[in-house]
Amino acid sequence: MQNGQELGFKRLRIELEPCPACKGKAVVKGLFYELICTACNGSGWVIRGSRLVLSSDELVTQLSFKLQQAQREIEALQHGSSIPGPAEYYQQNNRRGAGGSNYTGD
Repeated sequence: MQNGQELGFKRLRIELEPCPACKGKAVVKGLFYELICTACNGSGWVIRGSRLVLSSDELVTQLSFKLQQAQREIEALQHGSSIPGPAEYYQQNNRRGAGGSNYTGD
């Protein structure tokens, strides 16, 4: 299969930005109550650069992509917090000090 044919099988990732009218809150302050933002159709997101509104089904897909990316970043930060090598041994409690405290050898 050629690269040109593969493009039709993957969903295009569209860069989103918060709506400038409602600042990503999906509602604007009315005189007596909050109104649904008409600039973003109440989603709080628009296409970066052109500030066009996405359809509901496309918006759900793009927000799912953003959520998956954020979950991958959170998982990488949670699992990547350990310090490899001698620094890791230095930071953990070895209970070799006085009264079972941490002995570092300093």
